[in-house]
Amino acid sequence: MVKYISFAALLLGTMPAGAAELKALDAASFDVGAYHGVIYFTDEQDGYRVVATIADGETGLPVRVEATLQDAQNLSISVPGKLGEQSQVFVVSRAGAELVIQPIPIPKEELVIAAPSSAGQQ
Repeated sequence: MVKYISFAALLLGTMPAGAAELKALDAASFDVGAYHGVIYFTDEQDGYRVVATIADGETGLPVRVEATLQDAQNLSISVPGKLGEQSQVFVVSRAGAELVIQPIPIPKEELVIAAPSSAGQQ
């Protein structure tokens, strides 16, 4: 797997921190927190088939996400943060003939920190 990720990294530049646009059969690499991935789409009869493959670093088990998007639809890929840390969210939106790929920061005032409940403990 490392060979494939390394090969993909040679072929693709890392996506900039802001929004990026893709055309059909183009591919781009992206980072969501500690996860690294590659995304591309094909124009199918029922919409754009978006394929994203992500892994935790170079040695993590890869996960593939596939979705078919119609115009004005989007797909969110999120990676939870550690306890007390913010999640990372990456949104893929179809806009006409292109996909717009953008990391979405979560405002701190909307951040909910989960902690183990002490209820039921004596």
